[in-house]
Amino acid sequence: MKFLDRTKIYVASGAGGAGCLSFRREKFVEFGGPNGGDGGRGGHVFAEAVPNLNTLIDFRFQQHFTAKNGRPGEGSNRTGADGEDLVIRVPVGTEIYEEDEATLVADLKAPGERALLARGGNGGFGNAHFKTSTNRAPTRANAGQPVEERTLWLRLKLIADFGLVGLPNAGKSTLLSAVTAARPKIADYPFTTLHPGLGVVRLGDGESFVLADIPGLIEGAHEGAGIGDRFLGHVERCAAIVHLVDGTSATVADDYRTIRSELAAYGGGLEEKPEIACLNKVDALDEATKKKRLAALSKAAGRPARAISGVSGAGLPALMRDLMNLKLGRATPAEKKEDAAGEWTP
Repeated sequence: MKFLDRTKIYVASGAGGAGCLSFRREKFVEFGGPNGGDGGRGGHVFAEAVPNLNTLIDFRFQQHFTAKNGRPGEGSNRTGADGEDLVIRVPVGTEIYEEDEATLVADLKAPGERALLARGGNGGFGNAHFKTSTNRAPTRANAGQPVEERTLWLRLKLIADFGLVGLPNAGKSTLLSAVTAARPKIADYPFTTLHPGLGVVRLGDGESFVLADIPGLIEGAHEGAGIGDRFLGHVERCAAIVHLVDGTSATVADDYRTIRSELAAYGGGLEEKPEIACLNKVDALDEATKKKRLAALSKAAGRPARAISGVSGAGLPALMRDLMNLKLGRATPAEKKEDAAGEWTP
């Protein structure tokens, strides 16, 4: 399934049905009178968040949504039927903006949440509505209210507990595939990941959390360099950031600062989010190089960094347990020493 996280749609509610102009005329009935019924209400247009969607790809094939019109009133004081409401199904985490892409209409963060996008027009009054003691035979009936039309933008921000960020080829996709059942594309060239990926980490005690793999950033991403920073919006909802730095790089401190600068330039509160800095690919380093680069990364981050490997699984069990504790608000236990040759089993 192709990933799509931004699209434009056009919505229109249903028009109200017209009121009826009618008079009662029956043989051998002495008194007649107006009996035109009111028109029915036009259908509303709603957006509803559903849990079984994770992309906006369906809106690539349909962008126009129109609710049903209300039926007109009829004689014998019969009110027209209301138009059927239209419900547009969107993924959880979808933001809806006006056409200017700046005015937020709704933010659907939980399954079942609904937002009214276009209100159906009320039905018009039939002539029976206008009967008075002095106007016994009104010849007036209202037309129904017109449709409400809007152009809207949908933006999807994935609902994940933690987000993996880093430079291209930092090992984010490898880590995601190692701890979850996700199978992202993995290769030895930059920008292998072009769209965010999700995976569920399941621990042995039945607990689980969602991990998001964000495409790699480079210096100047906030200005459009590389694939830009458009996917960082998916990290805004994460509880914390897992910052991966390639341990085989000779400039781990500069690599770390590059990503932190891009997060600060993007804004959205990413710079203030809790962060776990990890030196990845330690299986490819000798012990002396590992200690040197781990110390350099810890100094740049201002806190102890972790040594992990998505290939060998070194350091992953403790990292996953601590992320679970962070999600649940539990105190993180002191990290135990992990066997460098140990393997992670999701």
